[in-house]
Amino acid sequence: MNGYYNIGSRLDKNSLDDFKLGFRQGIPVMMGYIPVSFTFGLLAVQGGLDIWMAVLISMTNLTSAGQFAGMNLIVSNASLTEISAAMFVINIRYMLMSLSLSQKLAPMLSIFKRSAIAFGITDEIFAIASLEKRVITFPYMMGLILTPYWGWAFGTLLGAVSTSLLPPLLQNSMGIALYAMFIALLVPAAKHSKAALIVIAIAVIISSIFKWMPVLNHVSGGWAIIISTIFASAAGAVLFPREDENIE
Repeated sequence: MNGYYNIGSRLDKNSLDDFKLGFRQGIPVMMGYIPVSFTFGLLAVQGGLDIWMAVLISMTNLTSAGQFAGMNLIVSNASLTEISAAMFVINIRYMLMSLSLSQKLAPMLSIFKRSAIAFGITDEIFAIASLEKRVITFPYMMGLILTPYWGWAFGTLLGAVSTSLLPPLLQNSMGIALYAMFIALLVPAAKHSKAALIVIAIAVIISSIFKWMPVLNHVSGGWAIIISTIFASAAGAVLFPREDENIE
């Protein structure tokens, strides 16, 4: 019995250590998520959504770009088909990230645990987890996901509640934060990658065509986003195919 107890104690200690490691690594991600989700909560309530609805969206959809796009479509009364298609196109990268990360997971993880991990995958969480040089455990991933998840929800709540506290002039000016956030994300990538710059330019050109060209400017915003995303991504894949890498 003592042997089994010692083994169980070691497993519990290892699981706790893995959770603590993931938790610590997730804190910087959480700090980065709060101001972005704050903006989402603010704009969502300004757009007519209830506070509880904005928070619920953040707690069930851990995706910044998808949430902002989806919120704009909801506010503009887009159809469910448009919203669903747009979310699928924008968030399909998470499926690819989950498939990639699954190769590093402990092989005996249940479907439930794998699904819980997949739900919490974001660009930043995937980047951190993929750098681990060992088998990734469930406690580690839960620790890594926990802090960013609640940081995203808390930031959304703060932003949503602040709509009743901030003066109207300041609330209106906060709308600029969304554009500033996307500029901050795009400019560094465009400066260091020719491929990123060209893909961004293609997306901007196609979006502008749908905005200003006769006939095409009658296409709804949701389908314009979907078409722009697909064409820009396809152009990037054709023009800049990824070279095979030697993976050790």
